[in-house]
Amino acid sequence: MIHQTPSRKSFSAAILDWYDSHARRLPWRSLPGEQPDPYHVWLSEIMLQQTTVATVGPYFRKFLESWPSVSDMAKAPLDDILTAWAGLGYYARARNLHKCALTIARDHKGVFPDNMSGLLSLPGIGPYTAAAISAIAFGKAETVVDGNIERIVSRLYRIRTPLPAAKKEITEFAAKLTPIERPGDYAQALMDIGAGICLPRNPNCSVCPVSSCCAALAARDMENYPVKAPKKIKPTRRAVIFWLQRPDGHVLMRRREEKGLLGGMMEFPSTDWVEETLETEAAVEHLLQGQSSNLLNDISVRKQVRHTFTHFHLELQPVAARLASPEKLELDGAVWIDPREFDNHALPTLMTKVVKAVLESQ
Repeated sequence: MIHQTPSRKSFSAAILDWYDSHARRLPWRSLPGEQPDPYHVWLSEIMLQQTTVATVGPYFRKFLESWPSVSDMAKAPLDDILTAWAGLGYYARARNLHKCALTIARDHKGVFPDNMSGLLSLPGIGPYTAAAISAIAFGKAETVVDGNIERIVSRLYRIRTPLPAAKKEITEFAAKLTPIERPGDYAQALMDIGAGICLPRNPNCSVCPVSSCCAALAARDMENYPVKAPKKIKPTRRAVIFWLQRPDGHVLMRRREEKGLLGGMMEFPSTDWVEETLETEAAVEHLLQGQSSNLLNDISVRKQVRHTFTHFHLELQPVAARLASPEKLELDGAVWIDPREFDNHALPTLMTKVVKAVLESQ
């Protein structure tokens, strides 16, 4: 195969021609000839971070039904946003989503800024998201580089610098190809090609519209790119988590602090997440903080729950118990919730795993 160095004009023309015939129909995309809604672009881009298109679709529709505009979202309580977000993970995104909506409603009269500096001033919007909104919603010739586009560009030029260090180099090459005309369609076309053709494994190069420009295809080493730094071994943290039930069946829960992992979400009380193993008896003493252990009846250990976050694995050991005198148990910020109403609260996926483990091992 003859490898041709891509030029901006020929490369973008080939990409856009392909897009006109093969663009994916996605809930947040405007149809040909329609003006993209910045609210839809922003909401989808935030949701798609670290999450698949298939997963995001139903959440996107649900959010639009609940909050048709950014001003509607700004009026909603944070807890409603967190509850609707439950299951998407990376909950700081939901908190920033709400902060951003409030900022746009308060400081921008409910209208998204149409330039990079204005977008970057908003909570939760970084360079990638700002570029995506600017290009797709406002037609600005900004360079958009997500994970799919990183893969395409790194193969086009056989960039040997490992990620994440290669991000700057990849962006510089991508900028040389970004067209002035239809930059939003161009960015979405590359996303589609990365999602369906230029795959991490077994890329379908025979149908790629720019295969003649790809240095990695010419060298037949496409799967070597992008080069990634060796993965660090994730540590494992452990904790005992409590399913405490009073006579009427309600279960004790508490809200996590707004900042940090799972911030603002509901959780069952637990010991700290540490790498050491804590015995059940010591965990109960920690929970009661000097109160009599006679408060708890029918103590039983349930099926272990394992969950993986970005930087560590977590092993939770559920311990179920009944409280004959629940009013005597004092825990800061704790509330009693009927398990039949869990869907009305902001329970992260981790806590739904705990619910399943406890109920299945009764």
